[in-house]
Amino acid sequence: MIHTCTIETPLGAMTATAEQGALTGLWFIGQKYYPSATATWVQEPDHPVFTALRAHLSRYFAGADPGCDIPLAPHGSLFRKNVWDILLKIPFGRTTTYGEIAREIARSEGLASMSGQAVGGAVGHNPISILIPCHRVVGADGSLTGYAGGVDKKQALLRLEGAILL
Repeated sequence: MIHTCTIETPLGAMTATAEQGALTGLWFIGQKYYPSATATWVQEPDHPVFTALRAHLSRYFAGADPGCDIPLAPHGSLFRKNVWDILLKIPFGRTTTYGEIAREIARSEGLASMSGQAVGGAVGHNPISILIPCHRVVGADGSLTGYAGGVDKKQALLRLEGAILL
């Protein structure tokens, strides 16, 4: 069963989903790649995962690094999950590039190289915004390239964290 609720944030309303005690999704309403098959989701705003998520987001939007103490279970391919695991290692207030992530994956897989575009696709399809910090990935020149929630939100999240852009 997929539990869901809407959470208000300073950057707009977000939809959250949880399954089996773990957060499976967090999207800005209407963002790119927003899920379409929501008819069977069960509204449960008081679900324990959502209570923890609200507290986490409250600390985050107050400018604190809340860490990540919420169980996460994003759905995706093994490649995407590997990319999302790397995203979880990017420290609060820091950024990395698609190319750096591609090089890290290539090293870990014993490959000569990895496509930055493939990494970009995985980053863009991250289903758990903010907690899996895809907003901390920038272009090779430090530019604020795409963000499924909108570049304005990416900029606001990085500014909130006091991120040092490359």
